[in-house]
Parts: sequence; C-alpha cells; structure tokens
Amino acid sequence: MVSPIFPADAGRAGARRPALLYALAVLLATTAAVGTAAAADPLTLEQAQRLAVQRSRQLAGIDSLVTASREMALAAGQLPDPVLSAGIENVPVGGEDRFSLSNDGMTMRRFGIMQELTRAEKRRWRAQGFLRTADKDVAQKQAARADIERDTALAWLERYYAQEMAKVADEQLAQGRLDVMVAEGAYRGGRGSQAELLAARSALFMLEDRGSDAARRVRGATTGLARWIGNHADAALANPPSSAAIPLHAAQLETQLAHHPRIEILARREDMAEAEAGLAEANKKADWSVEFAFQQRRPRYANMVSVALSLPLQWDRPRRQDRESAAKLAMLAGARAEREEAQRAQLAETRAMMDEWENGKARIGRYERELLPLAHARSTAVLSAYSGGKAALSDVLAARREETDVRLQMLGLRREVARLWAQLSFLIPRDAAAMNPAPVANEVSQ
Repeated sequence: MVSPIFPADAGRAGARRPALLYALAVLLATTAAVGTAAAADPLTLEQAQRLAVQRSRQLAGIDSLVTASREMALAAGQLPDPVLSAGIENVPVGGEDRFSLSNDGMTMRRFGIMQELTRAEKRRWRAQGFLRTADKDVAQKQAARADIERDTALAWLERYYAQEMAKVADEQLAQGRLDVMVAEGAYRGGRGSQAELLAARSALFMLEDRGSDAARRVRGATTGLARWIGNHADAALANPPSSAAIPLHAAQLETQLAHHPRIEILARREDMAEAEAGLAEANKKADWSVEFAFQQRRPRYANMVSVALSLPLQWDRPRRQDRESAAKLAMLAGARAEREEAQRAQLAETRAMMDEWENGKARIGRYERELLPLAHARSTAVLSAYSGGKAALSDVLAARREETDVRLQMLGLRREVARLWAQLSFLIPRDAAAMNPAPVANEVSQ
C-alpha cells in the first residue's frame, strides 16, 4: 500500500497525525490477520483435488457398473442352462381305458433333458460385448475424474484470485480513508478546497462499493469450491502452482489427445459396436440342440430311450440375419466416424486454448514489465507533485485509481491464464492407470 506524501507546511501537518495513527491501526490489524491465517496449514490445489476425488460418489457408482459388466461377461461366455422336461405321453381319451395311466400299453412317463449347443464364437462375442462395455465404463470413469480434477482446480483458482482482488480492494479502501482524512484536515486548515474533499469522499464511496463486490465474489467462489471439497472450502489457500508450463506438446498433440477420456469413450463404443457386428455375423450360423429322453412304461412293457437333434431353419436369411449383420456394420461405421470427428474437434479446441494461453502469458509479461511500473511511476510522480503543491488531490486520486485498475486487470489476466492452464493440464487424469479395477478374465466354455 502506497502511503501519501504530505506537503511540509503547517496547514497539512495537522492532517498528518490522524493519518499516521490510522495507518498504524491498519498495519496492526493486517499483522494480526496474517498471524491468524498462518496458524493453519494452507490448502494446496493438489490437496483440494484429492479431497474432491475422495468425496465423489460418481466414481464409486461407475466402479459398480464396471464390476457388473465384467461379471456378466463371465456368464455370457457359458453354455445356456440345460432344460429338464417331464410329462406323460399317449394317454387315451376314449374307450374303456379313457384317461387311464396304467391300462394302455402305449402310455408312458417321459423324463428328458435338452441342451442347446451354442457355438463358441457366439459366446465369445457375447462375452466381448460385456467386456467392452466395462472398458467403456472405465473410460467414463477416467473422463469423470478428469472433469472433477479440472472443475476443482477452476473453483480453487477462482477463490484464490477472488481473494487476491479483494486484498487489492481492501488496500485501496484503507488508502481512500486516509485520503479523506487528509482532505478534511487540509480543508479545515484552509489549504484545500471543498471540491477536493468531495472528490475524496466520492472516491471512498466507489472503493467501498468495489470492496463490497469483491467480498461477494469471494463468498461466491467459496460456495463454488465447497461443491467439490465440502467444509474444507473455508480453509486458507496456498500459493497456486505455476501456470508457465503444461503437459501437452504442440508437436505430439494429436497423439496425446488420442488418449483423451472423451475420445476413449467413443473408441470403446466403437469396440462395443464391433462386438455387436461380430455377434450378428456369428448368428448367421444356427445352433444345434440335443435332447435325451427316458420313457417309462408298464412293468410288462419295455422302457424306452430316445435321442433328438434340432436345428433352426434360417429360411429367410437375406431378410433377417443378413439385414441384422448389415445394420450392425453400419452402426460400427457410424461409431468410427463419430470418434474421428470428435478427435478433430478436440484437437482444434485444444490448439485454440494453447494459443490463448501463450498469448495470455505474453500479456502478463507486458503488464509486469511495462504497464504496472508505468502506472506506479505515474502515481508516485503525482504524489510528489501534490506534496510540493503542484498537483491537486483529484490528480492523486485519479493516478491511484489508474494504478489500481492496472493491478486488477493484471490479476484478472492471471486468473484467465491460470484457468486455461487448468483446462489444459487436466484434460487427462494424472493417475488414470491406478484408478481402474482389476480386469476379470474372459472364460468361455468350450
């Protein structure tokens, strides 16, 4: 906070004492606040992301879906359950032996078992369908985790920079109060005009309004962060990580984005469509069923056994099985085209963000090297002129307001660059391999 430079005359010397007392009070309050904040360990961005991942119920739900699909893959690889049948055959419905179960020699009790011999190729494709569904759910989990890490980082950065802007607003508000005290002292001593006093008060009201809005932004940013980390959102924040580097490289961007979670989801859907197409092709070959039966007759007649084979007749294959296979192949082609188009769109979007991020870094350097030093030098020069009686208080207020605006603009630019850094850095989860459940072997009975 830049302290005002007062003219070395008797009229303004009376205004210096309350100003210095107020500055001392502000310094003591600031020191106490810093000591209180330092008592607790600050919350880093990485810690906030870990908390958000641990609190997420979405990831646990996706794990359940993965487990369900892999269990279904084991079941789909087995032969269908055998069918047990029992009944009575050749019961007479007329004559003297009508509805008798023991008089007629043809009446018999029948016990049978039938097994459908589903081809191993079909069972393998059915199991593959569930396994690839599980792979799609794993990719969905990676995408969800990437979203959580990115959105938590954005919320954390939003609160950090909202607090930084609020600090600037508080500093300028304290300075504005001192300016009002100086203007009142000068006006009472006959060294300043009423217009200068009114200008100082007007500037103070504007700074109070800006401080109120900054405090509102901090509260809103804290609420946004609480969405991800709960009660920890009120903790003091550590310094943000450097936004000068990202894990993406322009020369390898297309290869890196091939593993983007959203692209992985579409790739896994393509695999699912491939499994469905393979199953439709395998369905062109009908499955045999075999049945064994035992017929029990009256004691004076011999018991019997029978064996039967059955095979569905695909009498209309061109309009049934062939059409189904063609439909699944078309769905596979559509899934492949969707993935390729999404990959191109993601590549273009990421390149645009990288360009904006690079431009933002260059602008920050320009602010640090040129704009902010110039604004500070102008403010200092006007203060020196005011202390020598060569400038009005309104000039001082205007110079300070310009310096404040430049500082706030630079903070806003830093926030935007940090947001771009977060979006680029967390496109892909950092430890995606460790978050996937162990795969279940695909067991297909022969």
